[in-house]
Amino acid sequence: MFDDSAPGTDRPLAGRANFLLSQLGFHIAQTFAARLAPLGIAPNHFGLLMHLERSEGNTQQQLADALGIHRKVMVGLLDDLEQRDLVERRRHPSDRRAHAIHLTEAARRLLPRARRVADQHEDEILTPLDTGERAQLVAVLQRLAAHTGNPAGVHPGLRQPAARSRHPEGSSGSA
Repeated sequence: MFDDSAPGTDRPLAGRANFLLSQLGFHIAQTFAARLAPLGIAPNHFGLLMHLERSEGNTQQQLADALGIHRKVMVGLLDDLEQRDLVERRRHPSDRRAHAIHLTEAARRLLPRARRVADQHEDEILTPLDTGERAQLVAVLQRLAAHTGNPAGVHPGLRQPAARSRHPEGSSGSA
């Protein structure tokens, strides 16, 4: 019997895990970005806001270190979020040279909406799977993600400069 999954065989792309993961990843990234756009944010904004919500009051440097992001990229992301009125820099209470990063009220209103978008998007992507299959898929993907050496819960796209998308017409970006 011919095993077309063995390494070195002439397997079609549709039979290669790396191709399928890339194909799905591209589709998911594109559709998620399109769904977040009406809220005035991009996926990297969403990711940073989610992390900031759990570590509010940290310095820019602490956030950069925790996420494995170069400090210049972090400054750009925070500048973009500050321009959108989603974060604010305040003097750090114990270090006059540092800024503590805080969510604004606009961000606190935006995050539940953005999480609903993310949840609906995930549900649509995983529609063909039952609850057990979803849990199994997440577990396998977590193992694969851990194998890459990326910090858990940190998308490597966060390391890129902030997406400089425009706010939707008539919106201040505070959604």
